[in-house]
Amino acid sequence: MWAPFSKRLAESRIALLTSAGLYARGSHAAFDLDGERDRPEWGDPTWRSIPSSAPDLGVAHLHINDEDLLADPEIALPRRLLSELSSEGLIGGVVNSHIAVMGYQDRNLRDWHSTTAPAIVSNLREQGADALVLAPA
Repeated sequence: MWAPFSKRLAESRIALLTSAGLYARGSHAAFDLDGERDRPEWGDPTWRSIPSSAPDLGVAHLHINDEDLLADPEIALPRRLLSELSSEGLIGGVVNSHIAVMGYQDRNLRDWHSTTAPAIVSNLREQGADALVLAPA
């Protein structure tokens, strides 16, 4: 559903959502690659909260080449760029933690509708996010 955005960007807190299967090493479990190997049509429907300052990111996604992402996670989660936009006053601010999911999902999206999406929305509301930018893998 499309919703008009009435707030000025310079007054808005922005969050990022990547579908690259990123996770913070040492803080999160990787996405379920064994389940994906067993059922290639399935994708892990869980999500990870990636702190804006998380230094060490891993990639767990069988449908993308992770070499480039590991070399520069900004490709799929441009946290540095978003921070620069905030510093320059082009956006009002940045949330403390961004969202990471595994983009390849079961076609019926049952888990997403019932659990994943409501949890992500709740998290973003708690952080005061005004907008979410999708950074697809």
